[in-house]
Amino acid sequence: MNAQPLEGKTAFFTGGSRGIGAAIVRRLALQGASVTFTYAAAADAAEALVGDVLAAGGLAHAVRADSANAQALAAAIDAAAAAHGRLDILVNNAGVITHGPIDDLPVEEFDRVFAINVRAVYAGTRAAVKHMGEGGSVITVGSIVADRSGFPGTAIYSASKGAIKSMTRGFARDLGPRGITVNNVQPGPIATDMNPAYVKDLVLPLIPLGRMGQADEVAAMVAYLAGPEARFTTGASLTVDGGFMS
Repeated sequence: MNAQPLEGKTAFFTGGSRGIGAAIVRRLALQGASVTFTYAAAADAAEALVGDVLAAGGLAHAVRADSANAQALAAAIDAAAAAHGRLDILVNNAGVITHGPIDDLPVEEFDRVFAINVRAVYAGTRAAVKHMGEGGSVITVGSIVADRSGFPGTAIYSASKGAIKSMTRGFARDLGPRGITVNNVQPGPIATDMNPAYVKDLVLPLIPLGRMGQADEVAAMVAYLAGPEARFTTGASLTVDGGFMS
């Protein structure tokens, strides 16, 4: 088996400076891909990640782009594709979390979350597939809340991730004839700085494996879907949740 199954591949990644995103950037680069990733504000974290990848012998480049701005996102994707001559892999990872009861969350909050979690996935995918050919791969990082909200106050966030799941199936139908696969990875309870400590206390008793997941375990699924062994997997939403949804 090739130790670098993504060797020679070019990847564009939204929201890669920390947490699950940073783990995926590292994994794709470790497996041979040249990765361009975006960040919205955390410039220091983004440059540190680039340094880590380069030190490990990989290739990574960080660009500032707000995923909520469709024009800026498309321009960043076009520039990355022009620099490499093509694009092989798109990972839609940028996202925001909101939490609260309907009485406390205005309609503007719905618009903000959907602009980043849903509209940006559409805009980014639309821009990226113009540069993809046979063997291209589009992967979106969703969430198990698409299937089970689990707790009160998650209506907007859950709706955004449910939209991603449905859009993945539609994209798979549209792009399959062009040899492009489209899949959705749905992490469950993952130990990242986006999850406050109380989340672990709430969900740990509900996880059959008895522990929180690690960002690297989500990255492994994304890398598999981007690689040559997943060419017959498309339109799928795959959970990485330690059995939480069982």
